[in-house]
Amino acid sequence: MDIKKLMVSNPVVADMSAYKEVFWLNPGAGEPASLPFGMDDINDAEARLARFAPYIAKAFPETARSAGIIESPLKEIPKMKSDLCRMTGNFDGRLFLKCDSHLPISGSIKARGGIYEVLKLAEKIAIDHGMLTADDDYSKLDSNEFHRLFSQYSVAVGSTGNLGLSIGIISAKLGFKVTVHMSADARQWKKDLLRSKGAVVVEYPDDYQKAVAEGRREAASDPMCHFVDDEGSQDLFLGYSVAAKRLLPQLADADVTVDSRHPLFVYLPCGVGGAPGGVAFGLKQLLGENVHIFFAEPTHAPCMTLGLATGLHDAIAVRDIGLDGITDADGLAVGRPSKLVGTIMETLLDGCYTIDDSKLYPFLAALADREKIYIEPSACASFTGPALVTSASQYLESKGLADKMAAATHILWATGGSMVPDNEMKLYYERGK
Repeated sequence: MDIKKLMVSNPVVADMSAYKEVFWLNPGAGEPASLPFGMDDINDAEARLARFAPYIAKAFPETARSAGIIESPLKEIPKMKSDLCRMTGNFDGRLFLKCDSHLPISGSIKARGGIYEVLKLAEKIAIDHGMLTADDDYSKLDSNEFHRLFSQYSVAVGSTGNLGLSIGIISAKLGFKVTVHMSADARQWKKDLLRSKGAVVVEYPDDYQKAVAEGRREAASDPMCHFVDDEGSQDLFLGYSVAAKRLLPQLADADVTVDSRHPLFVYLPCGVGGAPGGVAFGLKQLLGENVHIFFAEPTHAPCMTLGLATGLHDAIAVRDIGLDGITDADGLAVGRPSKLVGTIMETLLDGCYTIDDSKLYPFLAALADREKIYIEPSACASFTGPALVTSASQYLESKGLADKMAAATHILWATGGSMVPDNEMKLYYERGK
């Protein structure tokens, strides 16, 4: 691979290699494409989560109020909007925060796909052993009988933190032996919490890719071990996609119309790509050309932007262009993107942008001050999106959106935060101030 030639032919790569913030618009957005999944797959995942709701409500009492449905609120944040306009530039329309930062059980967007994949595994094992049918009350899985069954199996995952939390917590609760392979940039409190839940945590002095590779290698040698592959799992992807179906009634409750005259813009922090990719796929299936989706990444680890802008996907990593991959946005500290997600996003994603770490903390503090909502630094990566899109006049003109922005709705997708210990959150907040 001739990196110098790549930078000359693709200036955005040269800018990324210099740790500059970039705003990349996807030239393939809206092109016809043959996708590997469709609405039937999303509906199947949604139905499985509904079957497991009685179990979730019983095993995790904090979900009893939602009858075992793992969902987060959609909150309008008008006070934060005024601050954001001051901090990043003006933009029209309403501003919302999708609070996956406060999802029950594991406090991040990973509670969607991660928990879904382990539940699907448990369902298959129980059905294969003749102990469960799809018509049963799944709350019976919270019993010694099923714990003994699942204890014969193990689950492994490589993670920078939040996916590990989701996989570790649900796997241990069901009775699986679970090992989380964690990279050097994972927060210590996440490792401590996982161990307290009964998971085995293996630490590596290397990056996310090393943790995933070691987890995959270890699982391959054990036929009773299921490896949750954050780089290529279809189950993870479809678990995340259900979020789109859940969002529609929330938009209706907030009196938000999404149609050709009322565009919706969604901004999602991105690491390897599975979570934002699944959400984006679901939203495009349901709302089509009326929803416009952007991924946000740290300047030190813009792996999805790099993979899409070059068309190389997982055949190029941030270190190939001289980046160190080190970022305070620990959940986004990924050097190589998911090929599965990248190829699907080639026609669904409107664009990507990057953000310097120094901006994350002032956004975190402002959101706490103005809206009393606390999220982790990586969840703030999306906050420059509305101003960037609004200032992209050629993009808006080409999409027929220039005269519709006053009627637009913007959603910042908050990806994690509620599990952060108070003392750690206080340090984030003080740094932001």
